[in-house]
Amino acid sequence: MSAGRILIIEDEPDLLRGLELNIKAEGYRVFTATSGDAGLEAAVHERPDLVLLDLMLPGMSGLDVCRELRRKHFEAPIIMLTARIEEVDRVVGLEVGADDYVTKPFGIRELLARIRVRLRRRTTGAANDILRFADVELDFDKHQATRGGRRVDLTGKEFEILRLLAQHRGNIVTRERLLDEVWGYEHYPTTRTVDNHILRLRQKLETEPSNPRHILSVYGEGYRFVG
Repeated sequence: MSAGRILIIEDEPDLLRGLELNIKAEGYRVFTATSGDAGLEAAVHERPDLVLLDLMLPGMSGLDVCRELRRKHFEAPIIMLTARIEEVDRVVGLEVGADDYVTKPFGIRELLARIRVRLRRRTTGAANDILRFADVELDFDKHQATRGGRRVDLTGKEFEILRLLAQHRGNIVTRERLLDEVWGYEHYPTTRTVDNHILRLRQKLETEPSNPRHILSVYGEGYRFVG
């Protein structure tokens, strides 16, 4: 049986009940909420290992809940559930910190597979080492970052991007690979998602963000880390 605590934030009663029954059957402990505000409170207090988050909710929207959780340094994976299929919704969901995106109607087997992947990455993905370059120090195990001795707030996605780049130090990591390994998408909404995250990382960690020395662009291909 699987282990893990999962919070479902969904306002459709039949869907919520179906998800709860199927996920419990896999051995997970399940918490539920039917509004954005209640879901945010439950996530903060229960600290689940993963959140299934509906996009359209009464009160706070799913996007607002996701954005607020990441602002509060909530690092657990968030999988968004939505009936919308427009590319802009997927992009915005990723930009505010969602880890994955499932469009209704979806198969329960597919959803359970995505849950297993996200939880496996969460338990095995942290590097047990520290990366130092210039005046920056990153502790991947503790998800802590400092620059010049002062704390720098990085999102979970930003840590994952840096870890992947650092693992391939000096080599090119394509945007597609970053999307695949950090976001887990087989069909990418847009590589602009990666570019925006890289831009923010440079602003936080590079001495001259417009002339970076460590997080480098490789035109037409991707990015390379130089330590």
